[in-house]
Parts: sequence; C-alpha cells; structure tokens
Amino acid sequence: MTSARSLELLDTEQPPAMRILRRGLRSSPELRAGLGITVLFGILSAMARLVLPIVIQQALDRGLSDGEVDVDVISQAAVMAALIILTIYVLTTATYRRVIRTAEDTLYATRVRVFSHIQELSLAEHTARKKGILTARVTSDVETLAAFTQWGALSWILNTTLIVGVLVVMAIYSWQLTLVTIAIYLPLLPILRRIQRRQLVAYNEVRSATGEMISRTSEAVAGAATIRAYGYEHRVGDRLEDGNWSLVDAQIRAHKFFSLLGPTMDFFGGLTTGAVIVGAVLLGPDTLTLGQATAFIFLVTLLIQPITQLGEVLDQTQTALAGWWKILQMLDVEIDVVEPDPGIELAPGAPSVELRNVDFAYRTGGPVLQEVSLQIDPGQSVAIVGETGSGKTTLAKLLARLADPTGGEVLIGGHDLRTIARESRNRIVRMVPQDGFLFDTTLRDNIRFGRPDVTADAIEDATRALGLEDWVSSLPDGLDTLAGERGEGISVGERQLVALIRAQVADTGLLILDEATSAVDPETEVRMASALERLSEGRTTISIAHRLSTAERADLVVVMDAGRIVEVGTHDTLVAAGGTYAALHADWIGNTLGSSPNK
Repeated sequence: MTSARSLELLDTEQPPAMRILRRGLRSSPELRAGLGITVLFGILSAMARLVLPIVIQQALDRGLSDGEVDVDVISQAAVMAALIILTIYVLTTATYRRVIRTAEDTLYATRVRVFSHIQELSLAEHTARKKGILTARVTSDVETLAAFTQWGALSWILNTTLIVGVLVVMAIYSWQLTLVTIAIYLPLLPILRRIQRRQLVAYNEVRSATGEMISRTSEAVAGAATIRAYGYEHRVGDRLEDGNWSLVDAQIRAHKFFSLLGPTMDFFGGLTTGAVIVGAVLLGPDTLTLGQATAFIFLVTLLIQPITQLGEVLDQTQTALAGWWKILQMLDVEIDVVEPDPGIELAPGAPSVELRNVDFAYRTGGPVLQEVSLQIDPGQSVAIVGETGSGKTTLAKLLARLADPTGGEVLIGGHDLRTIARESRNRIVRMVPQDGFLFDTTLRDNIRFGRPDVTADAIEDATRALGLEDWVSSLPDGLDTLAGERGEGISVGERQLVALIRAQVADTGLLILDEATSAVDPETEVRMASALERLSEGRTTISIAHRLSTAERADLVVVMDAGRIVEVGTHDTLVAAGGTYAALHADWIGNTLGSSPNK
C-alpha cells in the first residue's frame, strides 16, 4: 500500500501509460472476466475483413480474364463477399454486446470499490481532503473509463490485429509496395508517441481541474444561504469563474493534441495511397495483376482505417488513463483504521471507558490531543467542556473509532477499541454528531438507520420513551414527514431530535453526544434536555458540552485545553476550585444573563 504521505508525491508524477494500464487491469477483475472470448470474437471479425480484398482480387483476375466476363466466378465472389459481410456483422454485434456488458460491470464495480474505500478512510484523511475531490473520484473520474471500457481497450487489440494482418496480406501480394507503405507510415510512430505522452500529462491536469471545479461548485451550493446572507455572491462567483476557466484552459490544452491527429492521419493516408498507385504502375502488369493491384489499394484503405481509429482512440485512452490514475491513487491511500478479524465481542449494557495517554494529530498541522488519560465508570454521565479547538470533538470521534489515536489506547469495556469487532462496536457505541445529518427520505426511514430491522411499534415506543410524541404529532405527516436533502426540510433542532430517536432504537451501551444542543432554540433545548436525560438512563454517556447547562447535570466534568485534560471533577467541585472550568462557567453565566430579555 502507498502511504498517504507519499500520495502527495504521486499526484505530481506522470507514470507511463502501460504502467497505469497494467495496474488498472489488476485492480479490475470485472474487466478481465471473459476477456479472452471477447477478444477472440473481435479478432475473428478483424480477420474476416481481410478476406474481402482477396475475394475482390480473385473476382477480377479470374472473372475478367482475357477480356471475358466469367459470370459464375463473379457470382461466387459476390456470394462469398455477402457471407463475409454477414459474418463480420454477427461477430461485431456479439463482440460489442459482450464489451458493453463488461464495461458496465466494470464501471459499477469500480464505483462501489472507490466509494467503499473512501468510506473506510479515517477522519484524518477526510479532514485533509476536499469533499468535492472525493466526490470526483467516485463520479467524473469513473465516467472517464466509460468510453475506454466500452470500446477503446478492445479497439487497441482489434485494430492492432487488423494492421498486422493487412501488412501480411500486402507482403504476399507485393513486398516492394509493402515496404513503401511501411516506410511512409514509419515516421508516424514517434509523432503519435510524442502526442500520447503530452496528452497523458494534459488529461491528468484536466482531471485535477475537474475535481477542483466539483469541489468549488459543491461548496457554493451547500453554502448558498450563507453566501446570500453575507453578500458573497460576487466573491464566490469569481471563485467559480476562476475554477471554470482553469478547467477550460486545461481542456483546450488537452484537445489541441487531439486536433493534430485527424489531419496527421489524413496526410499520411493520402500520401500512402498515392505512392502505392504510382508504385503499382511502375511495377507493371507482369509483377502485379489488375486484381492484385486493386486488392492492394483496398488493403491500403483498410490499413488507414485502423490507424485512424487508433489515433481517435488514443484521445479516449489518455482521458481514461488520467482518470484511472486518479482512481488508483485514491485506492492507494492507506486505510489506517483496520478492522480486526474476527475481533472481540463486547458484552451488552453500559461499558466502562478508559483513555490511556492518547495522542492524535491530523495529516497536516500540529498535535490535536496530547497525553489524554481518563477513566469513566459504566453508566456514568460525563460532560467534556473546553474552548473551541481544545480537542473535544476529535476526542469524541476517537471514541467512535472514526480514527485511531496516533499514540496511546482507547479502551471500551476493558478492551482496546482497535480489537473490538466492527459489528459489536456499532451495536454498543453510538455517536450523535453535531450536524444531525439526515438522508433525503422520511424521518421514519432515517430512524431505521439506527437499527435496520426495527419495527414500526418499536419506533413509536422509542418516541414515547424520550417524551417526543407531542413533537412528532406536530409534524405535517408525523414520522412520515420527508426530511429533505441533508435534512434541510426540518429545523436543526428537529434533526437532532430525530438523531436521538435513532440512538434510542439502537439500544446502545455507550452514547456519545457531540454538541447535541449547540444550535437549537430554547424551547427545543428544553425538549432535548428531557429526551437526553431519558436516553442516558442505563447507558454510559459522554457529552461534548457547548452549553454548560449540560455539564451542570453531568456526573463528571472533564475540562480540556489545547488538547490536554486540565481538570476533572463534579460541577460543584470545579466551580469551587476557581480554575479553568470556573472561569468558563462564569463567562457562560455572564453571556446567558447578558442575552436574557429580562436583563
């Protein structure tokens, strides 16, 4: 595996096309499946094309000998030509259908493979990379493989076979004219090779510019409300325009090489045809019969076709290889959160939690957590507080194993979190994130993400257990209300309430709440506080507390500052101690009173 650190170097490298192709084929078993039969059909189709010039030659030399027309010979040749054309049609159709099926299977499997890999990447990798670029790997970069897998890959094999076959038949008719043909086309090879190298670099720049453009567009769409509220339309528009022009410039640089292919191929094709006609006249009828000369010119025309097609396919191939390389680079990113096999099964119920000298740092930047040690008893309610950037949310994500510590250990139920089976961890440990993300479906379906097999009655029971039945009844369609894209059909606070019901149906043992009440109105906060209190019963609960009212209700308060734990104790004890927590609490009380309408 290639480490994430060396991946930055790979982004600047331009590997040879064959290296990318070999890597791509190794990573795509779907593309190799049945490839032998598909190639065989294609080669037979190509070989059938070579018989046509031979049939024409026989018809002319035997059917028009001595100035007389032999109707039987001409008729036989016509029937033979018709059969060959029919054979070519059948073989080409069969080949194309097989190729399309293989291509779609490959594209589907590649999308799934890349998406699954991105999902397995740790918090550190997702933080280091732009979401739009990750999206581009799954969407547009995979799409660049479409033309290549649908025909381009096979075209290289078929057209190469046809070129070799044509040259062999040519040599049988006239080795002199064959040498002339080769001599004229020979200078084309270094020209194509140079264009190919420049194209690969150019299309790699196109894929990078495409990823950046998707990232900027995604950012602008997601932040539309903020952009309008602050009047950033022009600045964001300029940013999008810059990204768009960068993509346009990259596309123009890439296509200028493709624009050279057509005229270049036409020039060499015309030159070869003219040279062969002159050569046939100079050799005379004693060396080359009328049928052989005609067949040879036919072969020259037949040779031009695959060479021209390869020139066109070259453009598709460069696009595909550039996109394929981006995909391979993404697949090379090391998955540093490795699941154990088989892993330890945690016992049901509220587990203990222990942090032993935990350190953590992202890909870029300094340490976020340093020597964090903490003991939490089963069923205990803990609030973690601290200034913004103190490491609270990062600690919560380590507890949910969205990333592994760069040093130290996280123990759940006495076991290192890295040794616990994924299914057991997902069943025992649940996190309610800060943004309350919902999918574009009903609230009921979103709740089922907590436990896919949960019944409708169990969802109703969970709602009543949290005291949220009145809120549900106030919704337009109850739990069948649509959440909208990213849950934007309901308020932020309501999204959090759905997340709490989802956690309740999961019947988890360790509940991690990341700023669960940080962005809700006072009425929703009261409702949520009641629901949280009920949700926490019988569970170990760790709350990342933005509002210190959460800390006031906790069994234990943990105070963080600059990635370290600086205080641990009950609310009353820490307030009396007059330390960091006391200052935070006094500041919070002052802000709360200062914002009160009864001040």
